[in-house]
Amino acid sequence: MVMATTASTAAHMSVVSVTLEVADLPAARRFYSAFGVDTYVRLRASEAHSTGFRGFTLALTVSGPATVDSFVGAAVEAGATVLKPATKSLWGYGGVVQAPDGTIWKIATSAKRDTGPATREIDEVVLLIGVEDVKATREFYVGRGLTVAKSFGGKYAEFAPGQHSPVKLALYKRRALAKDLGVPVEGTGSHRIVLGGTADGFTDLDGFAWEATESLAPTPS
Repeated sequence: MVMATTASTAAHMSVVSVTLEVADLPAARRFYSAFGVDTYVRLRASEAHSTGFRGFTLALTVSGPATVDSFVGAAVEAGATVLKPATKSLWGYGGVVQAPDGTIWKIATSAKRDTGPATREIDEVVLLIGVEDVKATREFYVGRGLTVAKSFGGKYAEFAPGQHSPVKLALYKRRALAKDLGVPVEGTGSHRIVLGGTADGFTDLDGFAWEATESLAPTPS
């Protein structure tokens, strides 16, 4: 598969916030503070109906296996459920946990051995949304002003983050994403996530909602 890059001719747009909608706001605040990712996501209360797979994951890229274990351990201690225990793979080392609010988090590193002690540092946060048609959704976002950084045909697409983006946005086939996370693909109702962007609000082809956001920096929950 040949990797392609695409530049948009529309005005540049970027993700400036990621808001998780949760049923218990105080509990979610405690969890994300203990997990160590509270500066990357915003939280707001919602009772929107949602069942099964919500169609996305937030992925943390860290320096080594010990740091993966540190984040997984912190999440579990704070109340998360392990969906996939941290283990070595062809691509590195990683595990998957589900927060008490239902959000799925993947913590991974490309390193298979530690070169130092565990840290609480995060190299990158990626919002990976599962879509039915990667090519169509990629072009939809290009038309909205996002710039494609990487594209592997109809399997995966990654967009260039803005200067102040707290996370990088990427697309993956919904069924493949569910399989990677170790959950059934079925799910209905709200995604329980809202993206803030530097453009007017809209809803994408798979029902993910965007809101216009003035702030160009993430704020703690």
